[in-house]
Amino acid sequence: MTEKKEEEDIIVAEIGNIIEFRDGLQGIVEKINENSVIVNLTYMENFEQLGMEERTVINHKRYKIIADSQ
Repeated sequence: MTEKKEEEDIIVAEIGNIIEFRDGLQGIVEKINENSVIVNLTYMENFEQLGMEERTVINHKRYKIIADSQ
């Protein structure tokens, strides 16, 4: 019996990275947790129209990094 690889190689964002998740939403990573990041959504130009909270938590498996921290 072969052992299955339990986790894929996940690239974890760094503080200040801009990530994209859920149908094109974007935000700036503010904090990194073991399994997730806390993201500031006010980065988006249309944030006010979306009626969302300022921050959200996203699992490392559910986002992609679109810009490095500067």
